[in-house]
Amino acid sequence: MANNALASGSAVKRSGKPRHVPQRTCVGCHSTSAKRGFVRVVRGADGRVSVDPTGKANGRGAYLCATQACWDVALKRGRIGQSLHVTLTEEDRLSLAAYAARLANDDEEAAGTPDGR
Repeated sequence: MANNALASGSAVKRSGKPRHVPQRTCVGCHSTSAKRGFVRVVRGADGRVSVDPTGKANGRGAYLCATQACWDVALKRGRIGQSLHVTLTEEDRLSLAAYAARLANDDEEAAGTPDGR
């Protein structure tokens, strides 16, 4: 009976292959890392550009590091619009800049506490 359980694969562990981790490139600094380490910006079907906190929204996406420096470079040089194949409206640009400013505040708050939280 034990052989039947092993033959069916229910009791057998998977091979030791590591799982595939999707890699993405930051449009600001061009560093490559795991997808989960980036913030996704998406162009929706209506042409609006917004931050996608879930990373699953429909539309064309671009990825940025969670640092204000990358966001500043990407916004100043037009890399977000170029990656998303859209011309950013002033409203979209302001909302993305506001998000980048919040990233800076989060970094400062984390550095200001003794335990780094």
